[in-house]
Amino acid sequence: MARVRNTKVTRNRRKKILKLAKGYWGSKSRHFKMANQAVMKSLTYAYVGRKRKKRDFRRLWITRISAATKLNDMNYSTFMHGLKLSGINLNRKMLSEMAIHEPDAFAGLCSTAKTALAIRNEK
Repeated sequence: MARVRNTKVTRNRRKKILKLAKGYWGSKSRHFKMANQAVMKSLTYAYVGRKRKKRDFRRLWITRISAATKLNDMNYSTFMHGLKLSGINLNRKMLSEMAIHEPDAFAGLCSTAKTALAIRNEK
């Protein structure tokens, strides 16, 4: 029986890895073994980074909302609780954008949250 050679498949696999390693410094961009290690590590970092990005943006939005609520004599947790009681369903991204670009509208939201909390405390 004839020997089966799979050079085309192997070459394509190696070319794919070396293409991903393009721009890496030194041997990492030229030698398959080193390029493979570097690419695997960078793909892991990229995967983790996509998850981290969501966390980091949420932290940023919460920090911005907290700073804006402090200007309106509230803190973040009571503000969010007051919004929930008043039935206002805005996500944190939109709230932080309002806090930056429309401070008057955000102050209105703060007063709405305060009145909702006051009504709840009277009961």
